[in-house]
Amino acid sequence: MSRFDSIVIGGGLVGSAVAYGLTRRGLKVAVLDEGDVAFRASRGNFGLVWVQSKGLGVPEYQRWSRESSMLWDDFSRELKSETGTDTQHEHRGGVHICITEQDFAERKKYMAQMHLEAGETRFEYEMLGQTQLKKLMPEIGPEVAGASFTPYDGAANPLYLLRGLHSALIKRGGRYFPHSKVTSLKAAPHDFTVTAGGATFNAPKLVLAAGLGNNDLGALVGLNVPVQPVRGQIFVTERVKPVLSMLTIWIRQMAEGSLLIGESREEAGFNDVTTPDVQQFLAARAIKMFPFLRDVRIVRHWSALRVMAPDGLPIYEQSAEYPGAFVATCHSGVTLAAAHALRYAEFIAAGGLPKQLARFSSKRF
Repeated sequence: MSRFDSIVIGGGLVGSAVAYGLTRRGLKVAVLDEGDVAFRASRGNFGLVWVQSKGLGVPEYQRWSRESSMLWDDFSRELKSETGTDTQHEHRGGVHICITEQDFAERKKYMAQMHLEAGETRFEYEMLGQTQLKKLMPEIGPEVAGASFTPYDGAANPLYLLRGLHSALIKRGGRYFPHSKVTSLKAAPHDFTVTAGGATFNAPKLVLAAGLGNNDLGALVGLNVPVQPVRGQIFVTERVKPVLSMLTIWIRQMAEGSLLIGESREEAGFNDVTTPDVQQFLAARAIKMFPFLRDVRIVRHWSALRVMAPDGLPIYEQSAEYPGAFVATCHSGVTLAAAHALRYAEFIAAGGLPKQLARFSSKRF
């Protein structure tokens, strides 16, 4: 039996960020990863560090997302310093484009409510009409009504982020075990024994970060984790010269020149295939926003499954029945990566979660 200070089940962005954060606190950590047979949201997402659309009606989520966005600057520099991996993080604000006047009016109300709910913490934003937006983004189409802008938004390359987290974890003494699907989990307060990949691991702390697998694993340690899959499809264009002057929520240009175009939200169970009808919808919407895309070729098309709680919020909790067992699950693994590594991991290492995360307990269900 291999003994560690903490076992993290799940080697995607959430699990890797928490595990890296635990090693920063000096803990001996084992990451048990099912491998590429798992539904890899970490390798199929858009890579946004996005704030402006998160937290309506739940100001705690708005603040948590914004805190992570602010932490991302130092977080990305730290990963590059430790591993040489550049996450291609950019933090220059972003726009949510509204095609119709109705979309623009609804977005204006949405942003005003976000500002109101932020209270003393404030929530800075600007509504840009077509003329204003055109000055900032000359490439937008004539049908676009306007956009909302906040300075909090950014993006990163999720593949480089995952590589950087794994490299930093190992450099700090953490152990990564691929092809390690959990076959047995025995729990007692501050004493967890996990069998995975033919090996057995023991630790006083356990972190469930297995995405859609957290539902079944949570039940073994007295945690309710009602996550469900929501499919999203994205396609990628050929490489073109820099054409987008600002970051947008549905279209972004990667450093090498490819454009990512997305995304959909589909109730499709665990079916992660791509479908022509969604591709057609995404293409038509993208061309309305940026007519130049008519002449750009598509080279790849994929889908991935989000890890979504019924209300769309993260789930953070320590088991009351088996103290020492924690869960971390969300659909914003890129946005919240910095908060998971630099904040949530510290809470776990200290042995308890603060009141600021009480809103994300499973008791809300």
